[in-house]
This record gives sequence, C-alpha cells and structure tokens, in this order.
Amino acid sequence: MSSRPKQSMSELKLRRLLEHNQRLREDLGRPRIRVSEASASLIRYCKTTTDHLVPSVWGPVGKNEDPYAPQTGGGCCIVQ
Repeated sequence: MSSRPKQSMSELKLRRLLEHNQRLREDLGRPRIRVSEASASLIRYCKTTTDHLVPSVWGPVGKNEDPYAPQTGGGCCIVQ
C-alpha cells in the first residue's frame, strides 16, 4: 500500500517535468532578434513618431492637432 502513493507522486513529478520541458521547447522556438537591433528599432520609432504627450521633444501642439485636447463645439444635449 505504501508504494502506490510514491508511484503517483513520481508520476506527478514526471508530468510536471515534461510540461516544463515542453514550455522550454516552445520558448526556444520563438523568433529572436539581437538587443542592439531591438534598441535601434525602438530609437528609430521614437524619433519618427510624434508623441503629443511629450511637448518638450516635439514642441507645442496646435489645438486642432491635439487629440488629447478637450473637444470644443456643440454638445449632443441641451438641458434647460
């Protein structure tokens, strides 16, 4: 009777190891790029993409170009 729990415990450990091994294989199969390439790509993106939330880099934004500015003009409802 005492050998049965040990067997099931070892089966559980084996199953966990096999699952972990499978996750590692999947991780190994992911496409990778070098850190220098990723950094260069990120720097290039940041230099070419205007970010209205960083006016110190891109300068002030006109009210008509700012997507974060409060909308002016007519509302949808009038309450009297």
